[in-house]
Amino acid sequence: MTASDPRLSHGRVLKIALPILLSNVTVPILGAVDTAVVGQIPAPEPIAAVGVGAIVLSAIYWTFGFLRMGTVGLTAQAAGTGDRAEVQALLLRALLLGLAGGVLLILLQGLIFRAAFAVSPASAEVEAMARSYMGIRVWSAPAAIGLYGITGWLIAQERTRAVLVLQLWMNGVNVVLDLALVLGFGMGVEGVAIATFVAEWSGLAMGLWLCRAGLGGARRLSAAQVLDPRRLRHMAAVNGDILIRSLLLEAILVSFLLVGGRFGDVTLAANQVLLQFLMITAHALDGFAFAAEALVGQAVGARNLARLRRGAGLAALWCGVVAAVLGLVFWLGGAGLVRLMSADPQVQAMALTYLPWVMLTPLFQVAAMMFDGIFIGATRSGDMRNMMAVSALIYAGVLALALAPLGNHGLWLAFQVSFLARGLTLALRYPALERSVMA
Repeated sequence: MTASDPRLSHGRVLKIALPILLSNVTVPILGAVDTAVVGQIPAPEPIAAVGVGAIVLSAIYWTFGFLRMGTVGLTAQAAGTGDRAEVQALLLRALLLGLAGGVLLILLQGLIFRAAFAVSPASAEVEAMARSYMGIRVWSAPAAIGLYGITGWLIAQERTRAVLVLQLWMNGVNVVLDLALVLGFGMGVEGVAIATFVAEWSGLAMGLWLCRAGLGGARRLSAAQVLDPRRLRHMAAVNGDILIRSLLLEAILVSFLLVGGRFGDVTLAANQVLLQFLMITAHALDGFAFAAEALVGQAVGARNLARLRRGAGLAALWCGVVAAVLGLVFWLGGAGLVRLMSADPQVQAMALTYLPWVMLTPLFQVAAMMFDGIFIGATRSGDMRNMMAVSALIYAGVLALALAPLGNHGLWLAFQVSFLARGLTLALRYPALERSVMA
């Protein structure tokens, strides 16, 4: 069954989603390994430093997350209309934009780091370790951002097994180097950073090899086709809206970690440990959101509302099933996972205090994740931008009201409410999406 085949079934959705689910689950597992490796050092500062450094860099990189999301929607729609030349041109555009963005971050790293630590409440020791970590990892920014475009291009064509191979390669390299450099050679926080640096550049090389057929076809395109002004303007409009949406989402995530730092290094480290549960949830549910992106994008390209509804509905059904399973896993095994990720008794005790919040995370996230996938596939980026702005305001309001009386519990409450707000606001815009398909 090809990407252009109109037949939709549970099997097709699972064929798209399961490799992505497996691929994405390895990402937070890798974060958990990073945390567990430095967690063997009996102090909270190394865990907090890796947490701060990783979240700041991830936030900066994910401002380029529009490259993956925009590439999925645009490529899937081009595939839905049978425009192979545009499919190939989109790969080149995504790669050029990703590599340019990475170089820009390297050039601006000093300014970026100063800005990040100007708002960081972490101790001097944590900040020094985090600076060392970030100063190494930023040199792989072109690879990390370029991979967003490659991943989006592969997903749009339902080549999710290739995405799985790519992620397994990167994470395998990272884990092996983590263990060797940190536990074997005692390199600490710097060892974790070097492991990620090598993994990201090797991942870019693997991604280019997986896209070799598309790159071969793209060589036959003219510069005028790749740089077509009309298509570039459309790509810029879609990506610009998604960029604003991503910045708002990352502002919530970064503020969660930084506000938690007001309660001390132990609470900061505990929140970092629990954040791994949220990342596991997000990346697992993303498998079905990605399936919706590809299927909805192809349906929009073909102007087929029935295909859109069925593809979105099947993906949402399986997403709900996985969310329920994850909630059960966190309820039964969450305490054991906390103890595995940190050897410090203070961090363990603090994390267990707030563990009930993450048990509810899968149910809170499911609607937001699915509607994200649907709207990305339809390239309804303006709605995504606007509803994310509304959700961010709701998060800020709850945080302002709940932080003083509830402390870190108030921070977790506001964080979870932001997920619910994202799902509800996009649900209210879904009828307009369907009307646009038939317009």
